[in-house]
Amino acid sequence: MYKIVDDEYLRCMYDRILIPTDGSECADEAVTHALDLATQYDADVHVLSVVDARDVSHGAPAISPAQVESTLRENAHEVTDAVADRAADTEVDVTPAVEAGIPDDSIVTYAEEHDIDLIVMGTHGRTGLERYLLGSVTERTVRRSSVPVLTVRTDTDAT
Repeated sequence: MYKIVDDEYLRCMYDRILIPTDGSECADEAVTHALDLATQYDADVHVLSVVDARDVSHGAPAISPAQVESTLRENAHEVTDAVADRAADTEVDVTPAVEAGIPDDSIVTYAEEHDIDLIVMGTHGRTGLERYLLGSVTERTVRRSSVPVLTVRTDTDAT
């Protein structure tokens, strides 16, 4: 049997929601869900894009690691800014963040350090073969997170 709780309890259920994103289609679906939840629970949103430290070291020989990291950081800021722009229409407070590191490590650490109540993320991002060889960032985050993780698939994933 389900118990109906008062609105005050619901408003306190999620105060801070984290959206880890790489700008992929699946991450974009997660943004939609997270912003809906944030509106419903009057929660603040943190949007995090992680510059994968492993990508920085795997650049082309003619490009310095500093140039690779700079480009990746610029792309990450564009992704977090795009989420903040989407949230502007919803009156949800958004804190954008870009960090360098191993994505699942950075996500779990960020959630702990910022007292996050819920992580909302896509089931997969932009990685291809690496995802199958190493396991997905989402899978590792779900296993390691001390807070609930809501995973979101795209419509094309369901078929």
